[in-house]
Amino acid sequence: MLPLIGISTYREEASWGVWSQRADLLHVEYADAVVRAGGVPVLLPPASADLDAARVVVRALDALVIAGGADVDPGRYREEPHSRTANWRPDRDVWELALLSAAAESGLPTLGICRGMQLMAVAGGGALDQHTPDVVGHEQHSPGGADFGSIEVTTEPDSLVARVLGEAVQAHCHHHQSVRDHPGFVATAWADDGTVEAMESDPAAEGGDRFCLAVQWHPEMTRDQRLFDALVTAAQTRRMTQSRV
Repeated sequence: MLPLIGISTYREEASWGVWSQRADLLHVEYADAVVRAGGVPVLLPPASADLDAARVVVRALDALVIAGGADVDPGRYREEPHSRTANWRPDRDVWELALLSAAAESGLPTLGICRGMQLMAVAGGGALDQHTPDVVGHEQHSPGGADFGSIEVTTEPDSLVARVLGEAVQAHCHHHQSVRDHPGFVATAWADDGTVEAMESDPAAEGGDRFCLAVQWHPEMTRDQRLFDALVTAAQTRRMTQSRV
């Protein structure tokens, strides 16, 4: 059986055909990347805040992707909003936090993309720099509007992200916020300006051998399959291991 890969979604005002109303939606690049990797994408709209509902969902999945999107509510890490922090989505925050909690309980392979990485850090008790240009002095991580930045990212030798991507990657990024603190995770890739661009589960922690990786950039937008291929491989391995139990 092909592995089922859950992907969190947006909930936004949208227009299609004769309709203009709130909709659950996601860029097709995520689902396409999962299909190319040999998985079946399952979209997970923010329709619940219930941990038990998330546990039911996670039991049916073989892996989880927390997708990019709006800023995380700064109240989640006990800070007042920066003037550039805006339009956070409480419905996404609570649902994705529930999914992450359920995924951690079950050891589900998990990949965070951009906002996904930020939310994973917050879920672990960490915090964000709410406007990265204030810290690094430039806007190359998110040039503005729909434009993506391109930055050189260096990986930590022998880390999971290095094994998947090598010692460096040209990252296609669109984030004006970044991870400042990340309890339970180890930083494993950085931009030249010191911004943490990837983190993964601490191998010294319980369950540290689980595939749990997050990146601050958007590999799906450049059709870079390697992280999605690795996630689906981890999902297949977990499924085969559980089937033997």
